[in-house]
Amino acid sequence: MLAAIEAGGTKFVCAVGGSYNDIWAQETIATRTPDETLAACARFFQDAQVRFGVITGLGIASFGPVDLGRSATHGTLLSTPKSGWAGTNLAHYFGHQVGVRVSLDTDVNAAVLAEAHIGAARGLDNAVYVTVGTGIGVGVLSQGKLLHGTLHPELGHMPVPRAHGDEKFQSQCPFHTDCLEGLAAGPAIAARASMPASILPADNMAWQTEAYYLGQLCRTLVLAYAPERIILGGGVMAQKSLIAKVRRETERLLGGYVPVITRAGGVERYITEPALGKISGLVGAFLLARQHKATGGR
Repeated sequence: MLAAIEAGGTKFVCAVGGSYNDIWAQETIATRTPDETLAACARFFQDAQVRFGVITGLGIASFGPVDLGRSATHGTLLSTPKSGWAGTNLAHYFGHQVGVRVSLDTDVNAAVLAEAHIGAARGLDNAVYVTVGTGIGVGVLSQGKLLHGTLHPELGHMPVPRAHGDEKFQSQCPFHTDCLEGLAAGPAIAARASMPASILPADNMAWQTEAYYLGQLCRTLVLAYAPERIILGGGVMAQKSLIAKVRRETERLLGGYVPVITRAGGVERYITEPALGKISGLVGAFLLARQHKATGGR
């Protein structure tokens, strides 16, 4: 039996089963304090072991930033804006409470792993998954492996030139005055338009500003990682007209410099929506658990 957690800022989704397509039990737990939330998750897995047997691998797809280094602090949440969660070590907690080795990665890295396995990037070794919601996260699959280094990609905080007319807008990021997340995540759209993105009309000019910023991100992804596909997900991308605007901005900003879009079969194929929708993180967590079991863990 494998176990999986999609750990988010609003909820933790816990599941057990033989695989992502063979789930035996699942529970959604609201994200409250670390003590409350993690204890509820641990009880779910402990009960599952009574019902179904021993858990042989646990994968966690977590919000971040999170320490992925090979050290005693592996699995620790870092300077997350989620109040009270910085310093929480998810890998250590669940390894101790569930009695199993834990494979942990970011939610976006897990999502790109899932999309490359059975989704919009199936069969590709080089792909990028972007989530645009309360924050902006980027997961990178390069040569079939998830990209890690001293940390993990944090391209939501890359600096971007301001859109024309947006020079005086106050960044919504507490760390940076000119980063992508501070100018283009959900809270920034709401502050700029004086209404949430979920109810913002499709013809509002704020969407063109959003497309300009996301086009800059896509240009950087093309030039930095040369992915075979870019997948744009998250709540903000639910505005169906946005992805077409982002595609146009990306092509305009690239200026014909590199032929990656043509080689991919066109911009609609190159910059696309997730195939797995809201389940990519959980599918990715199951894949992390399976990989971890196969390799014997960290």
